[in-house]
Amino acid sequence: MGAIQYFISSFNSFIFILFMLLYSYQVLYVLAAFFCKRKKKSTGESKQHKFAFLIAARNESAVIAQLIDSIRRQDYPSELIHIFVVADNCTDNTAEVARNAGAVVYERNNKELVGKGYALDFGLKNIDRDFGDEKIEGIFVFDADNLLSKNYVTEMNKVFDEGYPVVTSYRNSKNYGTNWLTAGYSLWFLRESKYLNNSRMLLDTNCAVSGTGFLVNTQVFKENGGWHYTLLTEDIEFSVDCAVAGRKIGYANAEFFDEQPETFAQSWKQRMRWAKGFYQVFGKYGRGLLKNWLFNCSFACFDLTMTVFPALFISLGCLLANVVVLIYALCTPMASSLVGLTLSSLGITVFNTYLTMFVMGLITTITEWKKIDCPTGKKILYLFTFPIFMLTYIPIAIAALFKKVKWDPIQHNVAKNIKDLEG
Repeated sequence: MGAIQYFISSFNSFIFILFMLLYSYQVLYVLAAFFCKRKKKSTGESKQHKFAFLIAARNESAVIAQLIDSIRRQDYPSELIHIFVVADNCTDNTAEVARNAGAVVYERNNKELVGKGYALDFGLKNIDRDFGDEKIEGIFVFDADNLLSKNYVTEMNKVFDEGYPVVTSYRNSKNYGTNWLTAGYSLWFLRESKYLNNSRMLLDTNCAVSGTGFLVNTQVFKENGGWHYTLLTEDIEFSVDCAVAGRKIGYANAEFFDEQPETFAQSWKQRMRWAKGFYQVFGKYGRGLLKNWLFNCSFACFDLTMTVFPALFISLGCLLANVVVLIYALCTPMASSLVGLTLSSLGITVFNTYLTMFVMGLITTITEWKKIDCPTGKKILYLFTFPIFMLTYIPIAIAALFKKVKWDPIQHNVAKNIKDLEG
């Protein structure tokens, strides 16, 4: 009995120390955001590049026009911007709304190859066919529910002009204050922008794209033969592939706004896809990631390995070990003393996780306070619900291990325009 008690106590301590060792580098990221200044790469005379926007949209008639309007309102020469929409398996009038708003629309109907990755590849091939002579230098990838700040393209162009083949940006939210779910998403994305990608840029290591709001040099698409990232999380797949290939992803402090799921059913479905997608990415690229950071000392590959693998599986391993011991204690009269120890150990683990997430959210909320479109009371309240939101990933991650997951769209209905958010 003493041996089991010693094992579970030692095991939980080991897991805690392992987490600290694996993720202590992110403390450096926080410090970098406060104390480091970026040295811009000198490329000679600055240039305004010609860009295109590629938007994959499935039944997005409620929001697509607002995004296109925010693009057309950019403080960047309009003749240097093209807007393309892929109306992907739509059953509404998304294509008509997008055309009326001024976009070139390609309609795609394919019930077998379903997912954003396939839609992006379809769009790229059509753009190359019809507008190949326009000499478009970079293509922005956006979701239909997004909105862009007026200087978005200008800020992205500055970093693109430094020679970065891929540039990601600052992701804010259209509906932060709706409820604890939207706030949870929003706070995570704000942290990802400020204390991950921004810090990576300051420390001159690779950033990572996050679903939407990024810019890719057209030469990258030509080298890749289009967009061949079709796993459930095509964004992290693309980021990992860039890291393994040694392709640098930069970050610009260019702000755009995203809509977050407002119901737990929608959130469960979306995050289930993300969890399954992370498993897929690690299964496909794990060997390349490990090889590059173990043998080629690639910090970017180490960073992304930490993103797609250890936290989840280490957490699940810890949970499983504690649950097994707890079940044994409940079923064995002589082992009843283990119940209190195991429950106490689990409680401490959950508390430490909650506290870590709270501090993470607190720092982000304080520094990004003015950017959060939400009443003061809710900003404070959602600090306390943010760790709960993050802890709900545990059952989702467990379910994703066993459940077959397919790509399903998330309905978007927050029909705000950029004036609502900037005014």
